[in-house]
Amino acid sequence: MNQSIQSYRNRLLQLLPRLDFDELKAHLEAVPLTYRQPLYEANRPLRSIYFPVTGVVSLVCAMEDGEAAEVGTIGNEGIVGLPVILGDELSPTLAYVQVPGKGLRLRAEILRSALQRSAAMRTIMLHYAHAFFNQVAQSAACNHFHTVDQRCCRWLLMTHDRVQSDNFLLTQDFLGMMLGVQRSSVNLAASKLKRDGLIEYRRGQVTILNRHELERRSCECYAVSKREFDRLLGAPTGSHARMTAPYPFPRTDIVG
Repeated sequence: MNQSIQSYRNRLLQLLPRLDFDELKAHLEAVPLTYRQPLYEANRPLRSIYFPVTGVVSLVCAMEDGEAAEVGTIGNEGIVGLPVILGDELSPTLAYVQVPGKGLRLRAEILRSALQRSAAMRTIMLHYAHAFFNQVAQSAACNHFHTVDQRCCRWLLMTHDRVQSDNFLLTQDFLGMMLGVQRSSVNLAASKLKRDGLIEYRRGQVTILNRHELERRSCECYAVSKREFDRLLGAPTGSHARMTAPYPFPRTDIVG
C-alpha cells in the first residue's frame, strides 16, 4: 500500500472503528485532486467514490441550456459519492474539483459490501448524509437572507477549514457560483476584505490573514452548519478546528 496514505486525514475515515477501517484500508488509493477534474458525471453509474483530504469538490446541477449552479460542496469532512451510501449508483448532479488538493479513491463496490456488513459504518455514513443535507438547506436559506459580504466570509471560512492551509486557490468564478452572484459582486466583496486586511487575494490565490474577523463578519450560517456537523460526527481535528465535543465513535487515524 502507498505509504503516503499514512499522513492523510479524512473525518469520516477517522470515525470508523478499527476493524471497519482496516477492511477499507487495503483498497484506498491516494490520488491528486486537480482543478476542474471531474469525479463523476450526472446520471452515469458511480464506479469510484472519493474521501477528500484537502481541497473542495463541487456538486453542480446543469440545465438544458448549458447553465449550471453549484448545489453543494464537499471537503475533508465527507465523501464524494453520497448515492452509494443511500443504496443508489446514479446522481442527477455532476461532481468536479473546485479547490485542488489530495484525496483517497475507493471502488464503489468495496464500500457497498462494507456497508452491508457493518452497522457502525452505516450509522457514521448516514450521519454524514444527514449533516450534508442540512448544510444544503442552510445554504439555501443563507442565500435568501444574508448579504454577499456575509456569505463570502462564510465560504472563505468553510474552505479554510477544509484545505488545512492559510493559502489556497479559490477563483472568482467558483466563489460566484457558491454565492449565486455575478463575478463583479464577488470582486467587490473580496476587494473589501482585502482592503480591511482580512485576506490577500491575487490571481485566484487566497491567503487568510485574520480568521477571527472573518468569523465576526460572517453570518450565523457558518457556525450553524459547523455545530450540526460536530453534533452528528463529533468535533474534527485540524489546525482550524475547535474541539467542542468528544467523538461519538472510536477514532481511527489513517496509519500503516
